[in-house]
Amino acid sequence: MSREGTIEDYRSRLLRVLEYIQDHLDQPLTPGELAEVAHFSPFHFQRIFRGMVHESVMGHIRRLRLERAAIHLKSEGESVTDIAFGAGFEVLETFSRAFRAHFACSPSEFRKRHRPIRFPEAQSSIHFGEPDALQDLWTEGGDMETLDVEIRKIPAKRVAYVRHVGPYQECGKAWETLCSWMGSQGLMRPGMEMMGLSYDDPDITDPERLRYDACASVDVDFEPEGSVGKKTVRGGDHAIYRHRGPYEKLSESYRRLYGEWLPQSGREAADAPCVEVYYNDPDSTPPDELETDILLPLQ
Repeated sequence: MSREGTIEDYRSRLLRVLEYIQDHLDQPLTPGELAEVAHFSPFHFQRIFRGMVHESVMGHIRRLRLERAAIHLKSEGESVTDIAFGAGFEVLETFSRAFRAHFACSPSEFRKRHRPIRFPEAQSSIHFGEPDALQDLWTEGGDMETLDVEIRKIPAKRVAYVRHVGPYQECGKAWETLCSWMGSQGLMRPGMEMMGLSYDDPDITDPERLRYDACASVDVDFEPEGSVGKKTVRGGDHAIYRHRGPYEKLSESYRRLYGEWLPQSGREAADAPCVEVYYNDPDSTPPDELETDILLPLQ
């Protein structure tokens, strides 16, 4: 598909999702369901959405429900409690806190105001009742030319790995386990690739349930033991983008890769997770000098 065709295709699919969200706010929407509506891989849908719409899927839904609640508050026919339940909040106090954080006043105070409803500014310019604002939000996309992305076919790789479940910033424990065990087995060697696979989006998954695999490339005859497993990381075409700087800012590179480059690339993401390849030891390298390749699998 051409670059222009891909841009229009991605815009059309995102617009379909935005319209679906606004038409189904009363339902318990899930990212998996919305990925099917958009015909995007569930591995990549949330990052594509965040990159193009400028907020997370669940954050977008939560904000729209609050905006719809604000409209309902101007009607005398519903109680604040019923409006809170309709916005997906099971506890009135939780709704009141969220409403105050967004509108800078309580639901009751908002109801008493005699003024037109003005929605607060958001990361996205799309508000309740305005799903077609995507046409104005993302007409040309970012400047693809400023992103140094290389498309390369890479071979499948056998890796030893240790699974970490919990906040991503605590994955160092998995790396300690993996490197300590491989060192004791004499498996550490020059040129060994260190990779990370993240399976969950921290915007929608509880921190204690996030899954991450700390991986190191191994030979074909490698045998796993205990908490150290063995798997094959997918090969094939990948878009490769070099992130330079702290790991904490990787999300910014993901946003540009998914929100600017991918919709203009003429390519489609494959149904597999991204891979991060680490080139430095974070214990001995200043954060600003860290280099990490983000490998986005392509169909």
